[in-house]
Amino acid sequence: MLKNKKLWMAAAALAVFGAVAGLRWKKAADDKPRFREVAVERGDLRVTILATGVAQPQNRVEIKPPIAGRAEEIRVREGEAVRKGQVLALMSSTERAALLDAARAKGDEELAHWENLYKPTPLVAPLSGIVIARAVEPGQTVTSQDAVLVMSNRLIIKAQVDETDIGSIRVGQEAKVQLDAYPQQEIPARVDHIAYEAKTVNNVTVYEVEVAPARVPDFMRSGMTANVTFIIAVKENILLLPAEALQNEKGHTRVFLPSASKKRLDTRDIKTGVSDGKRVEVVSGMNEGEKVLVRQVAFPRAGAAKGGNNPFSPFGGRRGGGSGGQKRGGKNGS
Repeated sequence: MLKNKKLWMAAAALAVFGAVAGLRWKKAADDKPRFREVAVERGDLRVTILATGVAQPQNRVEIKPPIAGRAEEIRVREGEAVRKGQVLALMSSTERAALLDAARAKGDEELAHWENLYKPTPLVAPLSGIVIARAVEPGQTVTSQDAVLVMSNRLIIKAQVDETDIGSIRVGQEAKVQLDAYPQQEIPARVDHIAYEAKTVNNVTVYEVEVAPARVPDFMRSGMTANVTFIIAVKENILLLPAEALQNEKGHTRVFLPSASKKRLDTRDIKTGVSDGKRVEVVSGMNEGEKVLVRQVAFPRAGAAKGGNNPFSPFGGRRGGGSGGQKRGGKNGS
């Protein structure tokens, strides 16, 4: 009886030992890095910076009468294109307005006499552009401080660019503009001016960048909110890898390669170029079709310790390099 009891105890101990060993083996298998292979491919890459802005007149000119009096005739409407020197309105001084009112009471002949004798004051366009505001209608009384009309030579987008991105912006650079009111319309544009003085917007240091459309569309209005895409670099038919395949350590950019050995991973240093944040240009070190390893993200098990290894590093180290900014892909290189 005692012998059978000892045998049962030994069997139970072996079962517990086997269960514990199995759990440890399973944990080790779960913790083992899992990878997928990705091939170096050829493709096109466009690096951009995004910013928001507002459509505003580049040169806003208020047209005010040289004298106080009355607006007799307004010859233009809002949105109308005018040329420099064109007569936009006719004004009567206070004296002329009173004289014409008295003559009008005496009849048409008397009125015509004084109208020919006492000519109105014309308001002319100081530049060629667009009438963006008409503040006065015929018959209204105005002073020399009242803007009868407002003109602009052209509408531009004044965009706010983060200081971390301003170094990549240059005058003449290609850009694309999309207005919130017309999101399906893409307007070609170029950088016209970059402010030298920064300003703070929502606790962020930004620089104002003026973007001039190649042609101002008819539907564009002053005050419209716009999204501007600055084209930083465009490269075609280049070698590309996913950004997650790269490891930056001590100034070197390397990738992990498939290996026949199960105990280690082969690495190779490569040189990279521009990046859009998702894909990176391979300048040298790899050929088209060669494969690299990208670690697949493993979700933590319930009860697993917090922290631990970076899921993107085969050796559990911290992933090197930066994110390239919130709104654009950075430039990688070694």
